Amino acid sequence: MTSTAAQATATPGTTAKTTTTTTKSTTTRTRTRTSAAASMTRKNNALPKARTLIEALPWLTRHHGKTIVVKFGGNAMVNEELKAAFAQDIVFLHHAGLRPVVVHGGGPQISAELDRYGLVSEFKAGLRVTTDEAMDVVRMVLAGQVQRELVGLLNLHGPLAVGITGEDAHTISATRHRPLIDGEPVDIGRVGEVTRIDTGAVLALLEDGRIPVVSSIARAEDDGHVYNVNADTAAAALAAALGAETLMVLTDVEGLYEDWPNSDEVISRLTASELETLLPDLSSGMVPKMEGCLHAVRNGVRTARVIDGRVPHSILLEIFTDDGVGTMVVPDEPSVSEGTS
Repeated sequence: MTSTAAQATATPGTTAKTTTTTTKSTTTRTRTRTSAAASMTRKNNALPKARTLIEALPWLTRHHGKTIVVKFGGNAMVNEELKAAFAQDIVFLHHAGLRPVVVHGGGPQISAELDRYGLVSEFKAGLRVTTDEAMDVVRMVLAGQVQRELVGLLNLHGPLAVGITGEDAHTISATRHRPLIDGEPVDIGRVGEVTRIDTGAVLALLEDGRIPVVSSIARAEDDGHVYNVNADTAAAALAAALGAETLMVLTDVEGLYEDWPNSDEVISRLTASELETLLPDLSSGMVPKMEGCLHAVRNGVRTARVIDGRVPHSILLEIFTDDGVGTMVVPDEPSVSEGTS
């Protein structure tokens, strides 16, 4: 009787243990199947990233150790997201083994500050007319505001960036620039034309593993006057003096248009001679940029690129992808006679 009761009592317990074991087994199998599915999803999500990295490999190899001069300007200077993306791009170039040099203007910030002081912003031949009073504002904004902020953004990623102006160590020397309008020279004030580049300070920073950030202010060699130099022009002159691999100019357009405003088709690649024929028909704002590109490729820079600074990470897309995102200017191919002489 006792034995039978004990057996009867044991039966429910055995059933409970069996049920618990079965439930655990089912849960384990379900978890295993779920983990396998999640793993496959992660792999599928990761594959495109791997393909992007592999696509960048030949470009990383080609540009490793090369100097890249980047002109920072346009809309990217006033949009917080674009400024942060620009800083990330430059730091990425640095850690990828390139030697980036940043040259910046400050058009939007200068205009805003001139308005605050009640000074008129006027442009002729695509260049800002710079009076003595305006020059004080330009100097303050470029060196004290724009450069400080940009250096700070870059240094969020480590102690990398160092700011200098073209005045420092006579990095950029200039004389008064008088552009031609309708064939006549016009005085536009304290606007400088670059006469000489001293690369010593910039090279020293590069050799020390730093990212130079250069404000486009220059000093005259003769009378010590300070000049406002167009940042596109300054970047091109510095790129040529450094023997840079590439000059990159950020703009507020997609690139150089084939037939603006009749067409929004962007020219992806053209030679120096092809660009030269287009210069007379370009809008005034594009002239300094494209003249800078032309100067660069005719003075030893391998490529000059105009890219849309409104696109986040456009620098990386242009350098490290097969398609690129802007307009690339290249030197003219040597003629047969030049190649065999």
